[in-house]
Amino acid sequence: EVQLVESGGGLVQAGGSLRLSCAVSGFTFDETAIGWFRQAPGREREGVSLISSSDGSTYYADSVKGRFTISSDNAKNTVYLQMNSLKPEDTAVYYCAAAGPWAGPPIAAADEYNYWGQGTQVTVSS
Repeated sequence: EVQLVESGGGLVQAGGSLRLSCAVSGFTFDETAIGWFRQAPGREREGVSLISSSDGSTYYADSVKGRFTISSDNAKNTVYLQMNSLKPEDTAVYYCAAAGPWAGPPIAAADEYNYWGQGTQVTVSS
C-alpha cells in the first residue's frame, strides 16, 4: 500500500518559516515526480514545487520562487519543502503528491499525480 504522510504544517507569522516533510512508503522513490500542491478555500489546487528523482529537475510556482526550496532524501524516501518569508497568501492545505514511473522534468498538473497525502494546514498570519 502506498502512503504519503505529511508533517510540519502549522501557524506562523508573516515573514516566518516552516519546513514540510513527506514520508513515502510502498512506492519506489526512483523515477518519480514528487512534490507539493496547495489548495486555499475557494481556490483550485495548484502546484507549488515539484522534483523529479530521475534528473533532479525542479518546478516552482512563480509565487514561491526565491522563498521555497524543495529537496529529497532518497535514502529516507522523504521529500521536504523549506518555506521562508511566508506570506498570508501562502495559507492553504498543502498536499504531497507523487507520480511514477516518471522521466524528465516534473509538471504541475494535479491529474498526472496518482498518489496523494492527506494534507497539512499551513496558516500565515499578518
